[in-house]
Amino acid sequence: MDKKPLLICVVGPTAIGKTALSIELAKAFDTEILSADSRQFFKEMKIGTAVPSSEELAAAPHHFIQNLSIHDDYSVGDFEKDALRLLNDLFSKHNIVIMVGGSGLYIDAVVKGLDVFPEVPAAIREGLNKELEEKGLETLQQELQEADPDYYDRVDIQNPHRVIRALEVCRVSGQPYSSFLNQSHAERPFHTLYIGLQAERETVYERINQRVDIMVTQGLVAEAKALLPYKQLNAMQTVGYRELFRHFDGEWTLEEAISEIKKNTRRFAKRQGTWFKKNPNIHWFDYKTPVLEIVDFVKNKNHETNFI
Repeated sequence: MDKKPLLICVVGPTAIGKTALSIELAKAFDTEILSADSRQFFKEMKIGTAVPSSEELAAAPHHFIQNLSIHDDYSVGDFEKDALRLLNDLFSKHNIVIMVGGSGLYIDAVVKGLDVFPEVPAAIREGLNKELEEKGLETLQQELQEADPDYYDRVDIQNPHRVIRALEVCRVSGQPYSSFLNQSHAERPFHTLYIGLQAERETVYERINQRVDIMVTQGLVAEAKALLPYKQLNAMQTVGYRELFRHFDGEWTLEEAISEIKKNTRRFAKRQGTWFKKNPNIHWFDYKTPVLEIVDFVKNKNHETNFI
């Protein structure tokens, strides 16, 4: 195998311990971390997106953490370009760099490149946005489930932006959105090693419930209240904020909203699992695996394959 620098991708469902592992790996290999969590890009959303603590951020250099505003127009394509540009710089100083996150689409964009989709006339997108406004998200969710059950199982169906994006491709092409995914892989000037953390579903759900309770004690309700005027922005279509907006609008009690946050976060974790399980190159470890064992695995893997 050609000697190239190595990008270690730490993946897995939310609340599984990816941040802690990525920091320990960065310390072990004296390197830096790229966040591929699309929800942690925004500086106004700290508590509800589980941004690493100040102590964690100080333990290793981090990139793409709270670097944007919710008012910025930022796409997965923008992230791909920015991440590749940064990696080019980091690999001039490090043989290994860590990328961590639960946003499978963003990780795939950096590792494999974005897929090519058919052009969508503005009228189709405008029509879908009108349907969303008049009929509600549930009608669009049902259409996506019928048109592309595979993608329906993977996408955050509570995010209208993602649902509409898939449906506009389905409508313009007459084919499932998922049929355009993973059609080709871009050549990258680095090797990739995937490290996945996993646990029994009950354990993941318990950790999610605990994390939500901690967020609430840390001030999630006040954080969401300050963002209520911007609830229509794409960045705000995020679990933890959407539910509290409905509480502020009088639809739910606070207890109901918190319960919905837990439920929707569990659903999100299930969809993350569906996405990552489709990648046969992920080396899975139990979330309790000692860090040194994973570090040794990376070293042995490098010895076997001569990555770097």
